Amino acid sequence: MQECAASVPLGVVVRRTRGATRWAPWAWRVAGVLPGAEDAEWRELRREADAVEFHAATVPMELWTSETEAYLTGLSARVPSVYVVMREAAGGDPERGIEIVLATASPYEAQDYMDSGEEIVERVPMPEGLAAFVRDFAAEHHQEEGFVKRVRDDARKKRAETGKGDPRIRQMSDVYRAPRGAGGMRAP
Repeated sequence: MQECAASVPLGVVVRRTRGATRWAPWAWRVAGVLPGAEDAEWRELRREADAVEFHAATVPMELWTSETEAYLTGLSARVPSVYVVMREAAGGDPERGIEIVLATASPYEAQDYMDSGEEIVERVPMPEGLAAFVRDFAAEHHQEEGFVKRVRDDARKKRAETGKGDPRIRQMSDVYRAPRGAGGMRAP
């Protein structure tokens, strides 16, 4: 198994506001990320009327040498972003209704989580210092993969057809003939 080549602790700031319906009492949105943050668990940062911002968690943002193409794709976007993957918390405090799963700089990995439909993926602007770190990492480890044209296998052309059907079953004639019913009549 491949090991990650670099890791940055990333604090995730979540903003909680009142929900729009009685079935969803709270609305959650990622407000930003804090590179190099200390460990925290739902530390309140700011309160404005019904809106509260929490330093919800600090997760490692891992960079892999095999994912440099994805990092370069993300950095080439109009606004380079960090993708925060969250899911609904199982039980517990209803005022902390989500849990932070991970943060990634790879739009490809974020798309995989979005495709599953089980997690919530939020995109937040990547701070400039973090973008420079990811850019330097990608520049150091990226290797262009050359195009390899697939060559067709000639084995299919060389195969000789020795007969049709299953060779274990004796056939009087062509295996594609219509079956005969009682009295030698063909079945309808």
